[in-house]
Amino acid sequence: MIKNNFHLLRKISEKYLYILIGSIIQGFAMGSFLFPHFIPSGGAGGLTVLLNYWFSLPMSIGLFIINASMLLIAVHYLGTSSAIGTLVGITGTSIAVNLFEVYVHLSFQNVWIDLFIGSITLGIGVGLLLRQGVSHGGIGILALIISKARRIPPGKPLFLINGVIFIIISYIINWQIVVQAVICQWFSTKIIDWIFHLHVPPNVLSFLQPQFRKK
Repeated sequence: MIKNNFHLLRKISEKYLYILIGSIIQGFAMGSFLFPHFIPSGGAGGLTVLLNYWFSLPMSIGLFIINASMLLIAVHYLGTSSAIGTLVGITGTSIAVNLFEVYVHLSFQNVWIDLFIGSITLGIGVGLLLRQGVSHGGIGILALIISKARRIPPGKPLFLINGVIFIIISYIINWQIVVQAVICQWFSTKIIDWIFHLHVPPNVLSFLQPQFRKK
């Protein structure tokens, strides 16, 4: 019994460690490279950009409000464990966005260089979250609800919702943002797929695993 409890505690600790790492990397990509140029990382990122543009609401706060709202709506569909993991992820991402956007300035001040680095980094962070079976939040949750209600693939509602948000951003802020958002989505999706299907031997990342002593 004690051995089983120890194993369960270790697995849970490892899971949330990777969720925390993934959320920080995702927030790093947004706060350092994408949001400074108003490039949305997705539908939630797009709404965050609009809230900042209209009301000067800090990106980190806007991102958390949108993601938390979506999570509360979809908690029934995600299940308790996945919902908690997603909440931890979006909280970590929001904190990281604020840290890198306000206190740590690593942008190259070139939109295309920042777009390339931000897209790849974003894909790594989101990929790590998805490997742990949690959502990175955002419009993807809403798309999942619609797909289940209408019994259609989630890709279609996700594309339509994100497309509408990107069009609104292009009309209000700059049309180039739509092109940049599409490029960001393409690069990050490729990285997400690679990370999600990547086979990593357990001993390679053993230094990241929490160490517990048996008493």
